[in-house]
Amino acid sequence: MKIGDSEDAATPGRRRNRRGEGGKLRDDIVNAAAALLDETGDEHAVTLRSIARRIGIAAPSIYAHFPDQPAIMLAVVNQEFDLLAARLRTAAESAGHNARQRLLAVGHAYLDMARAHPGRYRIMLGGLWAAPAVGESSITQEEMDSLGVEALAVLTEVLGECVAAGESTSDDVESDAVALWLGLHGLAHQRAVIRKFPWPPGIAERIITALAHLKEA
Repeated sequence: MKIGDSEDAATPGRRRNRRGEGGKLRDDIVNAAAALLDETGDEHAVTLRSIARRIGIAAPSIYAHFPDQPAIMLAVVNQEFDLLAARLRTAAESAGHNARQRLLAVGHAYLDMARAHPGRYRIMLGGLWAAPAVGESSITQEEMDSLGVEALAVLTEVLGECVAAGESTSDDVESDAVALWLGLHGLAHQRAVIRKFPWPPGIAERIITALAHLKEA
């Protein structure tokens, strides 16, 4: 199902992109969609009309880059997962060479992202975006299956480092990395929806330590 109807002309004022600038327009479309989601918390606010109005283009121009609304939403989700993976890698690198500290840094970076950008986080993992069934839009199963793979790979890598360093007793790194991600997501989600709960100090470390099977420090 394509987004929008027969949309009216876009807000005037944006100059026509020069040859070779189509990639910039695509980025502008994705960023406009993400901003609309931040502001409204409603995926239905992301329409051909609203995006065109925001960036000052003719609404039909969007079809040169995206065939339908789910494709735009998928691009937003992919962009945010890429940014999350980059943040997690940066956190690991900044923590130095101690495997345990690298894992803790990655876990805290995940939670920090969810807290700092709750709207974006809900798009990715909190049910704000109801992805259509494959076959009902242009989105493929392969595209859906690839979401979040790189971010999970960072968790898996740093947990594997802990096992290699004798810091973790995990005997199934891939499964325990998934369990750790689920634990982090659960805490991130609950912090967002139960804001006045008196969270115990160090709760994040307790979750990471337990689910990563870290030895006593």
